[in-house]
Amino acid sequence: MRVALGVSYNGQAYSGWQSQPSGNTVQDHLEAALGRFATQKVATICAGRTDAGVHGLMQVVHFDTGLQRAPFSWVRGTNTFLPPGIAVQWAQPVPDAFHARACAVARRYAYVLLQSPVRPSVEAGRVGWVFHELDGQAMQDAVQHLLGEHDFSSFRASACQAKSPVKTLHRIAITRRGPADGPSLHGCAPCYWRFEFEGNAFLHHMIRNIMGCIVAIGQGLYPPEWMRQVLDARSRDAAAPTFSPDGLYFLGPVYAPEWGLPTRTAAYDWLP
Repeated sequence: MRVALGVSYNGQAYSGWQSQPSGNTVQDHLEAALGRFATQKVATICAGRTDAGVHGLMQVVHFDTGLQRAPFSWVRGTNTFLPPGIAVQWAQPVPDAFHARACAVARRYAYVLLQSPVRPSVEAGRVGWVFHELDGQAMQDAVQHLLGEHDFSSFRASACQAKSPVKTLHRIAITRRGPADGPSLHGCAPCYWRFEFEGNAFLHHMIRNIMGCIVAIGQGLYPPEWMRQVLDARSRDAAAPTFSPDGLYFLGPVYAPEWGLPTRTAAYDWLP
């Protein structure tokens, strides 16, 4: 039988998703836990790989097994052997035609950014950080240039293995959480910014490179139209430096409704 799992993880302690010789990736820990529970080797395929330090709220994986277990048993049994920063949220039998990566029609990410003159403390490793005031309207105007189908070579890491740099961004939403007229400390009013991205697929470091440009525009270093210039350049050298992985969350893939898979977990609801 084929089983799909929804997995959440805090990426701070791990070397990304994909298995590595070190054994300290989310995939390595998940497959080890599944193997101990199933008492046999289990190989997983995920919906989208994440880098070191990047978090996952609903990574979806599938695996094949001859073991018959109730869905809840897969959840409780696997979590028994997982470290605290990784947890299976749900399990569900799926048809053999289901493929965690190939069946995803879109993928969603969020970047959470703390705007404050003081660095993060309790949120350290879980939010990005800027100590300058950001211009929300300028950032909103800038991201409009990225919507639709484009060649995103300017936002592509040199190690990217994607066959094509052409991707489609369906939605970018920017929201601010915090008092609109709150106290300004050293010229910066503390608040959180949340940037949500939905697209058919993403290149290696694509969102972190886009975030570097968004923040530069928000700080007034460039006008919103600069984003179009960077996009049209189709060169990584044209864009801002890669932004921190700390505030990046893989919200999960989007599947057609007929697969009947969950679209949300409790892990979603704590983010600003």
